Amino acid sequence: MVATLLGAVALRGQQALESLLQRSRAGAERTLQLNGHAERLGETTLTMERAARQYLVLGDNTLRQTYERAAAEAEAHVQALADEAVAPKATQAWLAQRRQIDRELREPEFIPGTRDRALAAAFRTLGELKQTMGERLRRVTESRNAALQEELEAGRLALGRQVAAAVAGAVLLALALALWLARPLRRVETAIQALGENRLDARIDIRGPADVRQIGRRLDWLRQRLAGTDADKARFLRHVSHELKTPLAALREGVALLQDGVAGPLSDNQREVARILHDNTATLQRRIEDLLQFNATAFAAQRLVRKPTEMGALVAGLVQEQQLQWRARGVKVELRCVPEGAPEGRPITADVDAALLGSAIANLLSNAIRYSPPGTSISITLSQSGDGLFIDITDQGPGVPPAERERIFEPFFRGQQQPLDGLPGTGIGLSIVAEAVAAHGGRVQLVADETPHTTAPATAGAHFRIELPHALAD
Repeated sequence: MVATLLGAVALRGQQALESLLQRSRAGAERTLQLNGHAERLGETTLTMERAARQYLVLGDNTLRQTYERAAAEAEAHVQALADEAVAPKATQAWLAQRRQIDRELREPEFIPGTRDRALAAAFRTLGELKQTMGERLRRVTESRNAALQEELEAGRLALGRQVAAAVAGAVLLALALALWLARPLRRVETAIQALGENRLDARIDIRGPADVRQIGRRLDWLRQRLAGTDADKARFLRHVSHELKTPLAALREGVALLQDGVAGPLSDNQREVARILHDNTATLQRRIEDLLQFNATAFAAQRLVRKPTEMGALVAGLVQEQQLQWRARGVKVELRCVPEGAPEGRPITADVDAALLGSAIANLLSNAIRYSPPGTSISITLSQSGDGLFIDITDQGPGVPPAERERIFEPFFRGQQQPLDGLPGTGIGLSIVAEAVAAHGGRVQLVADETPHTTAPATAGAHFRIELPHALAD
């Protein structure tokens, strides 16, 4: 559309320029023709005068015929000037004077020298009239050139206005098209973001151009596929976990009976084998429980039950629940609440799903305890900024290698750094945290510079931050 608009203006300008050039060429040709007529008029007038005077002296009819031919040619030149409206009075006077000369040549001479003097005066008059026509021709030519120049200037200004209007129209058209496309493209962006955040309930319906509508239909098809995949994954985890728990319980019970000597006393080698079986069944049971918890968290994230929750009390309860673990390891846990613009210790109330968010905080705290060396401390800081809530959990463990920081929240990803108790994790805990926080419209991140959001002291190790915008209750 923009190209059509600009092309039409360019074509119109080219046509106007061609028209002006043609008129200019035609005017130049007419000017050359008229100047030629004027020049030849002067030449033929001299031929007429010379032949007429010789005829008066010699009376030779050949000279009379020469005069007649020159007079006819001169009259044709004068008529050509008259047709172009060049000095009409002068041309009429020239024709009248020529007829007078004809009469003078036919009249008999009564007084000697009279006809010669009259003829000379007549030809002088013809010369004066020829000069008048030449001067008038020069003025007409200048006037026509000036008019053509004015027309060229007017055409240039008109073309400039048309180009300016076309450019302005093209800009407005481009803006209109951009606005027309921006809204559906924003909807496409929103739909893609919703797919990335695993919000698969709402149907994707995008209005706009045909191509954008086609993209919307493809995105909705992708949403349905993702929803089906999530449902299949949840069913698979649920069924496999439950199917594994029953034989695992029997296996653990059998190992416990062997260790208790119910089937008879065990040798040292047999007791070592039983211990290995017991440890591996315990590890397998913990991983199955993690899978169930991951599945339950993903299910709960889609059905939040938000209630005003006092965050200090919630986190303090989680710390108390894991008291045996951090005390057994010789680790100290410090909890600080720093409301914005208020004394430390003031309650912070947030509108959250306490069970789901609590499981995320508990996972981070459990990881911090497992990775913290004896004698170190774990800092938990609650703070706010505007209506946003920040939860910082910092430990003094080995930290996360830079190469693994981008993947630690992926399900089933396990880094090279293992807990101090020697029991490898399943790689699900941090993905549970990310799922629960994302369900609240927030995000969890590993702070790269290891600097807490608030005035909490900086420590070595890992520093995780949960950000919940617009979470504080009124």
